[in-house]
Amino acid sequence: MLIDTHCHLVGRDYGDPEAVREESLALGVSHCITQGTNPGDWEGSLALARQMSDFVSVCLAVHPLDCYEAGEDDLNRLAELCRSHPVAAIGEAGLDYYWDAPEGHDEADYHARQRQFLERHFALAQELGLNISLHTRDKVGDTAYPCFEDAFAIARQFPGVRPVFHCFIGTQQQAERIFAELDGMISFTGLITFKKTEAVQAVAAWCPEDRLMVETDSPFLSPAPHRGKLNIPGRTAFVAQKLAELRGVSPELIAARTTENARRFFRLPAAGS
Repeated sequence: MLIDTHCHLVGRDYGDPEAVREESLALGVSHCITQGTNPGDWEGSLALARQMSDFVSVCLAVHPLDCYEAGEDDLNRLAELCRSHPVAAIGEAGLDYYWDAPEGHDEADYHARQRQFLERHFALAQELGLNISLHTRDKVGDTAYPCFEDAFAIARQFPGVRPVFHCFIGTQQQAERIFAELDGMISFTGLITFKKTEAVQAVAAWCPEDRLMVETDSPFLSPAPHRGKLNIPGRTAFVAQKLAELRGVSPELIAARTTENARRFFRLPAAGS
């Protein structure tokens, strides 16, 4: 059975969550980790994890694109929720330099605010002995990767916190640095099933087996042959199948290794315990 290490089940048009669970179980996905990414979905994410504790774990954070909507009171509330509820990690936090600053805001200030928020998230993870799920996205182009470098610099200030760079689309060189300098992980989505993603497929084929995980980023990035449809955690199975194909191993081996990695990174109980 597989674990979807990154999805968004709250605030989405999923209808009956029991139906999502049943369909996911039928596809071979036994657990998923939903990300509460803004103050409006934290309580709902926690409630879903309580309601379906056998199937859903939760991470909480302020997504970088929400940093201007959130303030100090929200960061304090986030800390209290994480202190008083079982959370699998801090997340989805990070930096996003792809989208322009909100109207009326300077881009440099916007990026600086994202970095301030990310430092607060790392500090909270360090306080609570948790790891962190990271979002990093730059503009497309031939420039260096300022978003990755800025996130990397912040992560190095908190050596006790292991990051997973979710929805990884970076280079092998970046992955090597994540492993060697941050003791981090990378996670692959349905993007590896898309055409013209040979570069990230090559990283997925190369990645050491103790450093990789799989995810859907539901409701986004539904893998082939379901591309363009509302994604669900169960479709982690298609990501794992492609990963097995790229690596020349069995899907069962991918399921075993990625599940072991996910349980260790997110401190999930062993199956059946």
